[in-house]
Amino acid sequence: MSVLPLTIMTHPLPPEWITSLNGRVRLVVGPSDFAGIAPHLAENLEETEAILCLLTDTINLEIISKAPRLRVVSNMAVGVDNVDMAACTNRRIPVGNTPDILTDATADMTMALLLSAARRLPEASADARDGLWRLWAPAGWLGADLRGATLGIIGLGKIGKAVAERAIGFGIKVIYTDLQPHKGIDAEFVSFNTLISQSDFISIHTPLNESTRGLIGENALRKMKPTSILVNAARGSIVDTSALVKALREHWIAGAALDVTDPEPLPTDNPLFDMPNCLIVPHIGSATRNTRRRMAEMACENILAGLEGKNLPYCANPEIYQK
Repeated sequence: MSVLPLTIMTHPLPPEWITSLNGRVRLVVGPSDFAGIAPHLAENLEETEAILCLLTDTINLEIISKAPRLRVVSNMAVGVDNVDMAACTNRRIPVGNTPDILTDATADMTMALLLSAARRLPEASADARDGLWRLWAPAGWLGADLRGATLGIIGLGKIGKAVAERAIGFGIKVIYTDLQPHKGIDAEFVSFNTLISQSDFISIHTPLNESTRGLIGENALRKMKPTSILVNAARGSIVDTSALVKALREHWIAGAALDVTDPEPLPTDNPLFDMPNCLIVPHIGSATRNTRRRMAEMACENILAGLEGKNLPYCANPEIYQK
């Protein structure tokens, strides 16, 4: 009788999301409150043939080296910055991701963050709850206008384009910076410095890599308009957290809305939580029922393809299949 391949799933997922794995793998599941490979999972690495991980799990060379039978890593995310891609590629281990499916959900969340920050909804809601809403105040809780404002998008990939389309519908002028200009969209390609200095809203949608880590630091924040609002729904480490604290505290910029932070999760004693002009939500850009379920299903499809020796349907390092 053949033994089913051992698969590590770093965190529990709803059973109805992973039904395709039933009877096809031996599943060892990690706890919901541990980022990375939990100790009891690490004990199984020598026999592990597949890993299904989340973006909060670091899959580094040390882990890969302890798993000599590893045949596939499936990341339930679009980005794979948490995986040592070089180590996997050197071992010819395919790394799966979940592209495209979360584009609309993340773009919707980006606009929700932008709108909430622009109209100061968290601050107004807190004041209403705390009894500070006594009369209709003509000069109370004044926010920013959207029509005629300029949105600067850093990284015009699929999510960035989806955000641009939504913003244009609000009458917002869109400018962007990327590795190269894009066709077919009513947005202007500009330099990074131009975008930083001219935008009323700045939204980050670039991947995290060595060139973008800390991209929005003190130098960039000082060049932004004092009325501008920064939105980040990409990766927390693209923004220098300590510089952002200083920028908000000293009013270099008007506000920030963050779906991602550095570190993540952000410690509850971080000063950003005490700032009324900073909105923080717990990385929920893709958190719709259909999106998260489909992401899990795609991750399982990658697992099964890798274990069967087939090309992954959603592969982040397809060069391993070249002869």
